[in-house]
Amino acid sequence: MLNLNTIMIGSAQPKILATFYEKVFEKPADMTEDSWFGWSVGSCYFTIGGHSEVSGNSKEPARIIFNFETNEVKSEFERIKKLGATVIKEPYEMEEGKGSWLATFADLDGNYFQLTAPWN
Repeated sequence: MLNLNTIMIGSAQPKILATFYEKVFEKPADMTEDSWFGWSVGSCYFTIGGHSEVSGNSKEPARIIFNFETNEVKSEFERIKKLGATVIKEPYEMEEGKGSWLATFADLDGNYFQLTAPWN
C-alpha cells in the first residue's frame, strides 16, 4: 500500500504563500531553506516552494483540492476567511444531521483547499 506523506505546492511567490499558510497553521514553518517552506500537518508534510514552471494563479483550481480536518469547521472557516483566503463555498453539511461539514477556500495562488469535519 502506498502512503501519501507530502503535498508540495509550487509557486511563483513562495514567501508570500508561506506567510499565508503560517497563519492558517498558526505556527511558523518547521523547515525553511531558500524559497522552500514545510510544515508537519497531521500525518502529512505540507511544502511550498519556488517552481520555474509556475506563474500566476492556478488555472484549474478544482483539479486538486486538499482537505484540512477539524472538529470546528465553522469557527476555523471564520478565522481563515479573515486571513485573506477567498471563500469558494461557505460551510455546509453534506448529509443533514450527520455532522459532515465542509467549506472551500482558495489560497493566495488560487489553489483550492477545504475544511472538513472528521469522516466516520
